[in-house]
Amino acid sequence: MKYQQIVNEIIKGEYKPIYFLQGEEAFYIDKISALISERILTEDEKAFNQLIVYGKDKDISVENIINNVKQYPMMASHRVVIVKEAQHLIKSIDKLISYVESPLESSILVMCYKYKNLDGRKPLAKLLKKKQFLYTSDKIKDYNLIDWIIKYFTSQNLKIHNKAAMLLSELIGNDLSAISSIAEKLKVSFGSKKVIDEKAISDNVGVSKDYNIFELQNAIGTKNVYKANLITNHFGNNPNSHPLVVTISSLFSYFTKLMKYHFYYSSMNEKLLASKMGVHPYFLKQYKLSCSNYSKNKLVRIFGYIRQYDMMSKGVNNSSTSDAELLKELIFKIMH
Repeated sequence: MKYQQIVNEIIKGEYKPIYFLQGEEAFYIDKISALISERILTEDEKAFNQLIVYGKDKDISVENIINNVKQYPMMASHRVVIVKEAQHLIKSIDKLISYVESPLESSILVMCYKYKNLDGRKPLAKLLKKKQFLYTSDKIKDYNLIDWIIKYFTSQNLKIHNKAAMLLSELIGNDLSAISSIAEKLKVSFGSKKVIDEKAISDNVGVSKDYNIFELQNAIGTKNVYKANLITNHFGNNPNSHPLVVTISSLFSYFTKLMKYHFYYSSMNEKLLASKMGVHPYFLKQYKLSCSNYSKNKLVRIFGYIRQYDMMSKGVNNSSTSDAELLKELIFKIMH
């Protein structure tokens, strides 16, 4: 099953008796289960015909869920049973097989099996897939995230600049639920008339437009020592907002992309190269400029510095140097 197909069918009133929603990306699982909860029954009907339970509740079992879903609706078209956090039932989940084989058409069972997938080799997964009851929500790949943000904002009648979308992706990562919440906040603040820029993102995500990891990477990439030092000092003075371990991880990811550019740019077109690097094609020019400042040999040395300071930040061969000083030393060695 595909997400949009499921949504379209529910809106048209075409329901499946079972929706087994699995996968690492919780956003779409939550969206589908919320849509089912909102649209199938009226508020009056929900009192007797909709049940929401949690898999981690010690009183909830697969047998208990099946007993509930086998009850007939009272003065309504359907009975709806939604099981949230169903992944906690992993040890007994195979007991669903008998119900999946012959489900009641008057009941709708929604299993929200988050952050993991069923073993595709086992009978339950094969049966759910055969009957088209199985939906898998995969994490958005990093190189697709900016496109996803732009498309999602468009679906919410919001326009967003490419650089603002990239900043949002850098700050939030591929937490689609968090990005959705920010979009909702921006819609309330700006409506559909204003184009969302970097300032709007920084103001609403709670970070400085000028002092973030995205701007630090740009400063390093363009050899802007003055700006890099300003941002480094800001990070050092605000360790709670900019933990050294997170900064080091982001720098490692950034320089890994530069190394990939060096190795693949001559043998791939832009689309393939961007995919290989895990970035949006729009930003390849920036990586090209950065690679002119950092040769492959220099990058090898930088990886050594990053590894060294990562260990020092964890106390290896370092008993007194603060995180702020470690970051200053690391940035100095990278840029010189």
